[in-house]
Amino acid sequence: QVQLVESGGGLVQPGGSLRLSCAAAGCTFSSYVMSWFRQAPGKERKFVAAISRSGGSTYYADSVKGRFTISRDNAKNTLYLQMNSLNPEDTAVYYCAASTGSGSTSQYDYSHWGQGTQVTVSS
Repeated sequence: QVQLVESGGGLVQPGGSLRLSCAAAGCTFSSYVMSWFRQAPGKERKFVAAISRSGGSTYYADSVKGRFTISRDNAKNTLYLQMNSLNPEDTAVYYCAASTGSGSTSQYDYSHWGQGTQVTVSS
């Protein structure tokens, strides 16, 4: 059974940084396209970033491009999201997700999800 566990969320001031991690277990991690999504209160879940199985290709939502970096370590079965220059609009629960397919920006292409980690950007 695939298990994804996020960590690294918290409270940060505007302009600050956080690094999220997603530890995977019960699967061949390198066989999944991995992504991060986020969901703000009262809003739908939205795509943030995706990374290919090898880590050689990445894709970002326009809202985070240039500020966030997605990466993975297949030897450690771990996905990361480095978030810099955070602003209040980045406040949300962040989820990692795994796809056996092409891994699009649609949440419906992802079969496995973590429980989420809260990121709050506030002064």
